[in-house]
Amino acid sequence: MSDLSAVLDRADQNLPAAIERLFDLVRIKSISTDPAFKADCRKAAEWLVEDLKTLGFDASVRDTAGHPMVVAHHAGATAYAPHVLFYGHYDVQPVDPIELWEDDPFDPKIKEISAGRKVLTGRGTADDKGQLMTFVEACRAYKEINGSLPIRVTILFEGEEESGSPSLKPFLEANADELKADYALVCDTGMWDTDTPAIAAALRGLVGEEITITAADRDLHSGLYGGAAANPIHILTTLIAGLRDETGRITLEGFYEGVEETPENIKQSWETLGRSAENFLGEIGLSVPAGEKGRSVLELTWARPTCEVNGIWGGYTGDGFKTVIAAKASAKISFRLVGTQDPQKIRDSFRAYVRSKIPADCSVEFHEHGGSPAIQLSYDSPALTKAKNALSDEWVKPAVVIGMGGSIPIVGDFQKMLGMDSLLVGFGLNDDRIHSPNEKYDLKSYHKGIRSWARIIAALAV
Repeated sequence: MSDLSAVLDRADQNLPAAIERLFDLVRIKSISTDPAFKADCRKAAEWLVEDLKTLGFDASVRDTAGHPMVVAHHAGATAYAPHVLFYGHYDVQPVDPIELWEDDPFDPKIKEISAGRKVLTGRGTADDKGQLMTFVEACRAYKEINGSLPIRVTILFEGEEESGSPSLKPFLEANADELKADYALVCDTGMWDTDTPAIAAALRGLVGEEITITAADRDLHSGLYGGAAANPIHILTTLIAGLRDETGRITLEGFYEGVEETPENIKQSWETLGRSAENFLGEIGLSVPAGEKGRSVLELTWARPTCEVNGIWGGYTGDGFKTVIAAKASAKISFRLVGTQDPQKIRDSFRAYVRSKIPADCSVEFHEHGGSPAIQLSYDSPALTKAKNALSDEWVKPAVVIGMGGSIPIVGDFQKMLGMDSLLVGFGLNDDRIHSPNEKYDLKSYHKGIRSWARIIAALAV
């Protein structure tokens, strides 16, 4: 602990210089979606490589079909020390509309936005340059105090996360042996609130389907044919209505295979977070939960599977009125998955259900819109427990283990392609305005994020 105390003290002493290093990186206009900034993306990758080399990392820029990757390696205290892969991305979102920014998005500043609350402003301060630099600065503090790192570290920074990561999977496939570690660390998430750190242990998977039902060979006059001809909108809406029962459960055969109940101690910890149906839904003008009955809103959004209609169309939708029976009706439907639900089995079950509802003289076409399994880290994972305790030592309130309603594709790629679970630890806040004008990162998030990674590194080394 004395070594850790010295490392934490050095992180505090380094903070002014750490801010300047982050600002140097933020000034690089690494917008991955715009070809005009291709050279800037490479410049950001090269900047990171040079900075990592000063810490003793064997770092290099790796070319891809798109923007380059940064890969770096550092030995641990022993050859058998735990090995982690730390992931982040150096590319940023476009800054449009530029007129809504209070300052130049690539001229970072320190601002006080309320009494005692200072923030770092600029595009990428939160997503994800500030986040990734928290880990780099923690490594810097360790190296300056001990001359070494207690764990083996591989770093992977990509430059296309904000543009769909087209080069990532091919790169992982080509370099799997080099990148594989005991587990991955991902710092592209957030805190529960300004005083409560969080570790995401669950990410829901996804199955997307588009269906088109065809009845007559053309649109029909509803006076001449109404009551006799099949209406594909009726068929579509009836089968959609049948996807959930009166309790909110999804009716597809085998749908709940692989869905496990959340441990009681985890649900009890979620209850302490103060998120009720009223305050969660009230923010969007609603108040009554619409999913499975008897579940909290956090359980519904973090730990339970869903079936949602994302779009539906058919017939005449223009101005005025047209008495027509449409020939076709379509819908886009998605399923969020949890546990070990199999995306292909869900897709097959859905299609079988739909086909069973189609009259003999009508037809249905399906168009697949991707599928990925859920990610679930064991709630009693030793690595998770160590990280949780380390975070709890640093922050005002103990760390909470949360789920995430959406998906982070890289986490699935690490698990599927490299056989690694991921610890998702981030220090962003809901008001950081990522992807929006006036992006910021709390100075507290940056400072205590550095200290948090130093503590986690120490914990994982034991």
